[in-house]
Amino acid sequence: MGNRQGGKRLKTGAFCLNTGNEKVKHILTLVSGNGSNLQALIDAERQDGLGNGVIAAVVSDKPNAFALERAKNAGIPAFTILPDKNLPKQARRLELSNRILAKALELRIDFIVCAGFLSILSGDIIAVYASRMINIHPSLLPKFGGQGMYGENVHRAVLDAGERESGCTVHFVDVGADTGQIILQRAVPVLSSDTPETLAERIHVQEHAAIVEAVRRMI
Repeated sequence: MGNRQGGKRLKTGAFCLNTGNEKVKHILTLVSGNGSNLQALIDAERQDGLGNGVIAAVVSDKPNAFALERAKNAGIPAFTILPDKNLPKQARRLELSNRILAKALELRIDFIVCAGFLSILSGDIIAVYASRMINIHPSLLPKFGGQGMYGENVHRAVLDAGERESGCTVHFVDVGADTGQIILQRAVPVLSSDTPETLAERIHVQEHAAIVEAVRRMI
């Protein structure tokens, strides 16, 4: 998994020796888009902000996700695992989940972080990584969660509902959509002048801090 010397990456992207007694924990990050939350994790790791956690690999369900470039630039192995569009929705989710699980087991992954990952996981991966797989969502769950609630859809729904507060939530992944146990939340005010774009920008700042803190807690 990249240029290793038996331990963690150096700030340059190489790896340094793990001189402590704690075993290095390998993290698989799942992404679909720009990857700003992935970048927050990469930056935190370089500053020893993930404890004994190392981002061992990145998987995207989108072939053109910029997050793959972020991984490449950081020297992290990156893989594209695409949904099979020839399958019905439920079968497609299960088949994709099973291939991601196979990759995680192949790489001996300890924890999975869904960082802007748009596919819904199902099947054995939920049980195998129970309490070891987290997701970040751009609202204060349980409000504005569930299928179809992602990205701009969430922020537009918050504004349409006249909410005075929004934010982000990191939670464990379970068999539902955005229904797992909440680990932490970070809130921002909703301004009268907000658009979905301005609200999203303000929440993104909180997401980057929240996902790093949640990974540290999980590890």
